[in-house]
Amino acid sequence: MLGRLAAKRLLEIRQAFRQPPTQVSRSFSTALNYHLDSPDNKPDLPWEFSEANKSKVKEILSYYPSNYKQSAVIPLLDLAQQQHGGWLPVSAMNAVAKVIDVAPIRVYEVATFYSMFNRAKVGKYHLLVCGTTPCMIRGSRDIESALLDHLGVKRGEVTKDGLFSVGEMECMGCCVNAPMITVADYSNGSEGYTYNYFEDVTPEKVVEIVEKLRKGEKPPHGTQNSKRIKCGPEGGNTTLLGEPKPPQFRDLDAC
Repeated sequence: MLGRLAAKRLLEIRQAFRQPPTQVSRSFSTALNYHLDSPDNKPDLPWEFSEANKSKVKEILSYYPSNYKQSAVIPLLDLAQQQHGGWLPVSAMNAVAKVIDVAPIRVYEVATFYSMFNRAKVGKYHLLVCGTTPCMIRGSRDIESALLDHLGVKRGEVTKDGLFSVGEMECMGCCVNAPMITVADYSNGSEGYTYNYFEDVTPEKVVEIVEKLRKGEKPPHGTQNSKRIKCGPEGGNTTLLGEPKPPQFRDLDAC
């Protein structure tokens, strides 16, 4: 009975990868909870941290007690992802498991749970559109459509030149500057990796950001609204203009 159920589920997963492009996105997230060997992603492919990153591995491990090395799994996976161009093959996860002395399944559990880890190839510039309510109300769907139309891809796909991919991320904590996107820059490996927020964007502005990245430029991150300073209101503050008063405390000596 269990064998038949497992075989049926495996067939569903394989079919998800073989579906026409219009149907793939609906099944992709479920399919990626599982691993299917491919020529560039299978356990027997060699993978190890670079010499430069081995010293970073030692530094990361030094932050944790020696008997709690497994607590370093997230920063080590992040470092591996940076080194591997923005995604984690199963051989990289196995390498992390060896570093922290745990069974590989313990690393797989983390990599499949957190959306920050990509288990399929992404572009050198991975563009993530915030899809949570404040950004959605402020037009995040138009932002995503502008990116997809301009790049000629669907969500989760990579452009033919390998430069760009577009995904969705839930709340990134910039609700006051909605809508916003983030750009994970893997173009220079782990040494030059950056993860920058671009806030108060418009459909036209995100296309402009993409074209600057394509030219190798570094567009200014943060708010894209010239009338604002960081997360302040347009035109400057209208309240809280003076020095704040300190909070009132009881006179403990009089107690």
